[in-house]
Amino acid sequence: MAKERSLLAMEMGARIAERRKQLGWTQEQAAEASGLSWQFFACVERGIKNIRAESLLNLSRAMNVSADYILTGKESKVDYGHLLKYLEPLSEMQLNCLEEILKNYLLACGHRPPER
Repeated sequence: MAKERSLLAMEMGARIAERRKQLGWTQEQAAEASGLSWQFFACVERGIKNIRAESLLNLSRAMNVSADYILTGKESKVDYGHLLKYLEPLSEMQLNCLEEILKNYLLACGHRPPER
């Protein structure tokens, strides 16, 4: 019995293929950049196999496109990965200070900061 392809998997695969072609990559190049086997990548692109969350993140980073776009076809307004890059060089003390600043900013904007 052949596995029935889901509409979501086929739509995601089409978006992945479109982005790969925009980049001028072969399936092999895209698979290698994403840390996936070529065979698995080809199946994902055709909507035959579903991709795990971790692999989706690796793929979206390698192809410089949001995971939101691959999943829904809509671009995210905010690139959280880009924001996280600002935090990488900070020390633990600097990160703690920034956390306090963010909490106070949220309060000033009328939002309740998330619980730890």
